[in-house]
Amino acid sequence: VQLQASGGGLVQAGGSLRLSCAFSGRTFSDYAIAWFRQAPGKEREFVASINWSGGSTYYADSVKGRFTISRDNAKNTVYLQMNSLKPEDTAVYYCAGTVYRGEVRNTLLYNYWGQGTLVTVSS
Repeated sequence: VQLQASGGGLVQAGGSLRLSCAFSGRTFSDYAIAWFRQAPGKEREFVASINWSGGSTYYADSVKGRFTISRDNAKNTVYLQMNSLKPEDTAVYYCAGTVYRGEVRNTLLYNYWGQGTLVTVSS
């Protein structure tokens, strides 16, 4: 399995970005996909996840109402739409895949990881 994250960049506070995660190598719909982020000097943290069908989504409290995760199983891609960005959203964002069902926030339960894409929000 390969995951390729893209879409990061520099944006002003209050702006928007859309991240993409392209999946290949296995049957995409067998996997739940999540976004994690890691800011300098901090641990990697859960941001959002989506189940195999797209019917269930989960969010960290810090991004609820501002970020939206979605998937297109025809394109083997997951998206993270990020609105109302804040300087504290600055981090490297990683997408990850797991075969576990339900709400999975533990990094140890994700088998496959993308390389990360940097999001920088200026104040």
